[in-house]
Amino acid sequence: MFSFLQRSTPILPEGFILETQKLPTPQQLNNLLSKCKEKTHPSRRLEIALKQSFCFLSIINQGNGNLVGFVRATTDNGLNANLWNLVAEPSKNQQLILSFLVNRILIILKRDLPGCSISVSSPSIAITALQSQGFLLDPNGIRAMAFQLR
Repeated sequence: MFSFLQRSTPILPEGFILETQKLPTPQQLNNLLSKCKEKTHPSRRLEIALKQSFCFLSIINQGNGNLVGFVRATTDNGLNANLWNLVAEPSKNQQLILSFLVNRILIILKRDLPGCSISVSSPSIAITALQSQGFLLDPNGIRAMAFQLR
């Protein structure tokens, strides 16, 4: 277990808001994923994934209403939780938004699923934000692997 609550709490930059109730559309999320040079997904599959998620966090630019950051969590409601689609639009605030998203979703998971193991699928740009919130890269030499299903 790591002590993320003892770490510094990132503050969302001015001009951005946290959205926890209204899911982004698959098009909005795919647009953000594309801006972040991440793989996009078929709209129908992404819509199903979003609706079946345990929780999600979106960061919205107040000036133009655009989605600029996102993360979602899935869980077996007991022992494991996984973070997916952790992204923030490339900008001077990218690392701060990533750290904010990780911190906030960890608070939710700690509150709702105490003691669960948390894994994350993320782009390399998010490693600093994840480490700042207590994640360990390859803990105890354990390496994760992925297999792409088509």
